[in-house]
Amino acid sequence: MGVSTKRIVKNIEKLLKKHNQSHLFAFWGQLDESQRNNLLGQIQELDLAKIDGWVANFVKKPISTEISTELAPARSYGPAPADAEQKRKYVKAVKLGKELISAGKVAAMVVAGGQATRLGFDGPKGNFPVSPLKNKTLFQIFAESITAVSEKYQTACPWYIMTSPLNYTETTEIFRSNNYYGLNQSDVFIFQQGTMPNFGFDGKILLTDKADIACSPDGHGGSIKALYKSGAIDDMKKRGVEFLSYWQVDNPLVNIIDPLFIGLHALDEAEMSSKALIKAGPREKVGNFCMADGKVTVIEYSDFSDELAERQNPDGSLAFQLGSIAIHIISVSFVEKLNTGELSLPLHRAVKRIPHIDEAGGAVEPTEPNGVKLETFIFDAIPMASKSVILETRRSEEFAPTKNATGVDSVETTRQMMIARAAFWLESAGVTIPRKPDGSLDCVIEISPSFALEKDDVKAKLNKIPEIKSGDKVYLS
Repeated sequence: MGVSTKRIVKNIEKLLKKHNQSHLFAFWGQLDESQRNNLLGQIQELDLAKIDGWVANFVKKPISTEISTELAPARSYGPAPADAEQKRKYVKAVKLGKELISAGKVAAMVVAGGQATRLGFDGPKGNFPVSPLKNKTLFQIFAESITAVSEKYQTACPWYIMTSPLNYTETTEIFRSNNYYGLNQSDVFIFQQGTMPNFGFDGKILLTDKADIACSPDGHGGSIKALYKSGAIDDMKKRGVEFLSYWQVDNPLVNIIDPLFIGLHALDEAEMSSKALIKAGPREKVGNFCMADGKVTVIEYSDFSDELAERQNPDGSLAFQLGSIAIHIISVSFVEKLNTGELSLPLHRAVKRIPHIDEAGGAVEPTEPNGVKLETFIFDAIPMASKSVILETRRSEEFAPTKNATGVDSVETTRQMMIARAAFWLESAGVTIPRKPDGSLDCVIEISPSFALEKDDVKAKLNKIPEIKSGDKVYLS
């Protein structure tokens, strides 16, 4: 070990002692040079002064999640215009949205850092096969949608894909081995989100082994910082991209590039906007759109009191009825602004089972929650925006998350909703769809994005649709 390295090690030892994290060097004498360099690099990445605050405010004592009852419901644009004046605005917004898309001002961005473990699938969630007939993966469905958008608007829509350290390498290989699903490789930008150390309840940072700190991805809010650090923002600026269409990887129904949504965001000079749906019930597991101190705010369902969740309007409808579905338009200039100076999205605490090693270096596989993970959420950036638009959408059109192997928000419900939307689009265009006496579908239909991106696209292709009979399986491409 050279003199300069010894000095670095000595300084780090002092620093770790000052911040009560000396145990990170407990096995230093047992490490080879490569392991020591690895551990040093990880420790040097830690902001120990900031970590002291995290330990005090999030790890050792749960921070209060009490929410003020002074919140007001947020207002939104409806899925259809409410009156003649709004109809004129929607027409103007759609026209502007299409112009911005055609001019290359809009890019797609998906957060895809998760694994499909809960679905019983080994690999990134984006590689999970979900379409009802062709078994297309989520990544393939999104790629085909982006290709269709580029062809429809005579542009090259770039796609930014945020992964995590857990699946970055595997995701890049999936895209490479699938020839980027027909997209130009230069238009696909895959990058990694950051990580945060994991803690024991005593505030000590956990080690996964003698030379590695236990870390986990920093949440979808980490995308704000990762876009900047990865060079994605620089890439957007070179291309002239001004708006990001953001969604999460588990939702194959998403309308990735929506002219109305983009146009309303731009017309109202918003910095970060959101799509919402009417909640299925007071306790549906989605964030709640509220107004707090004059700002649009999203409050997690787990932090929402029963009183607020169940509050009703005079007509019996829920007062807080708008649920967040993690679909946003984010201005590139807003991402830049948030990365100027100190980015401070609030942290959220999650008590988890965290594998680690004990003081003797033995592996510990906990059966009960034994520590704290910290993460940030993208929706916490919304109140930081100078203006924020909410556009209500219909669940049947745009929200079918694949989160569970069975039951609610499962693979089965996602496929059912994909089939149901396809049938609705066809029936809206005048196509007869076979149904059983109880009204349920008596066929299976899959519509490729290359055939139709939205309901109105079907009308121009009626001559390409075969007669659909009971029991048929129809794929339209």
